[in-house]
Amino acid sequence: MSETYTLTREIPVGDAYDLVVAGGGPAGAAAAICAARLGGKVLLVEAAGCLGGMGATGLVCAFDPMADGEKMLVGGFMRELVETLYRRGFLKPGIDPDSWRKKYHVWTPFSAEGLKLVLDEKALEAKVELRFFTRVIDADTDHKKVRGIVLSSIEGYEYIRSKTFIDATGDAVLSRLCGAPCREAGIDTEHIMPSSLAAVFSNLDWSKKNPGFQNPEGVKLIEEEYEAGNFIQCDRHLVGISQIGNSIGYLNGGHIFGLRAARVKDLTEGMLLGRRIVRDNERFLKKYSPACADMELTATASVMGIRESRRIAGEYELNFDDYMARRQFPDQIGVFNKFVDIHPYDCSREEYDRLVREAFGSDRLNPGECFGIPYSILVPRGFENLWAAGRCASSDVKVHGSIRVMPAAAMMGQAAGTAAVLSVRTGRPAWDLDTRELVETLREAGAYLPQRELSETMTRT
Repeated sequence: MSETYTLTREIPVGDAYDLVVAGGGPAGAAAAICAARLGGKVLLVEAAGCLGGMGATGLVCAFDPMADGEKMLVGGFMRELVETLYRRGFLKPGIDPDSWRKKYHVWTPFSAEGLKLVLDEKALEAKVELRFFTRVIDADTDHKKVRGIVLSSIEGYEYIRSKTFIDATGDAVLSRLCGAPCREAGIDTEHIMPSSLAAVFSNLDWSKKNPGFQNPEGVKLIEEEYEAGNFIQCDRHLVGISQIGNSIGYLNGGHIFGLRAARVKDLTEGMLLGRRIVRDNERFLKKYSPACADMELTATASVMGIRESRRIAGEYELNFDDYMARRQFPDQIGVFNKFVDIHPYDCSREEYDRLVREAFGSDRLNPGECFGIPYSILVPRGFENLWAAGRCASSDVKVHGSIRVMPAAAMMGQAAGTAAVLSVRTGRPAWDLDTRELVETLREAGAYLPQRELSETMTRT
């Protein structure tokens, strides 16, 4: 048995709120801003010094596909955000608005600094109380009801009471502290989706050719460079560099395999390895992409790009059968079209071929098709006043490969924030919320929810 230390301490009690949101990424920012717009007194706590999560501190500077080839599926706050970025000149120069409004499986590159600024403005305008450089370290629960949480910052510890709480940490940190059932990749699953460390480069010449490497010729070049000792590992899945500014590009390339994101040792070793991989990829791109010949590394991300860590066990678990059936739910709070994007689990040729089959094979939804994201995947099983939105929502591994991305996270966040306000107003718990009212409120806020049938009760397993 390992040695333990008991900490007993009296700490100050802060203000009380209608809603506390843990995590300021796309899910948390959307949750807090949308809840505050509905009149809630909202506190948003974030470990970094900005909002935006992976799109900001993580330097993953492109939104995943938001349309189905015919129309935009992602509405509400996320659509407002991307349209604002476009008007302010914070998207890729010369971008066609149909990239996010209509086109099939097309990404939308943006400026990380622009994203930070716009989210700051929208949060302050909505009167969200922000606490940067602050983490949730403990929770005070009574059975399935959360009474308060303990925050840690440079000022020390503080106890905060609230009527409702949202876990938008990505790693289900708050849910786990509250005792909610969670599944952890690598413990409750056979594999772990690999992580990546993104980077931004300057001095690119976009007038020159910038080839992709996800083709037989590109894979052969990667294999040859590995054999020559120029790559740490033979990672065939290198998507190349993408434009985000007049002479700036970002690279979300290279993988740290088997990284357990709930372990600080893994995160530390992953960052060390990730920075070496970025340099390998930089040398490769300078050699084989004319656009990159003179590029300079501007920054690597300050956080690891995690694709999978913990997910809650919710009132419903969205599964691959739902995805393949293009299932629509009465309580759905979003619809999505992105393919199942599970990166290779290791460097083997078999894993790379598996990725190609799944991402570009019969599992991919066709233009004009989508599947629903039900409200019930946001509610930890049986909890009264706790929701989980974003990467830690309840789904199986394959569906997680589709909905783990920023646009889907923002839709889940807006739904969770709206649900929290409705719960405060009506006194109904998260697990028994009137989902008809929730859907109608989201529609009034611009969400695209095409289901014809509504229900007062959520979808359950």
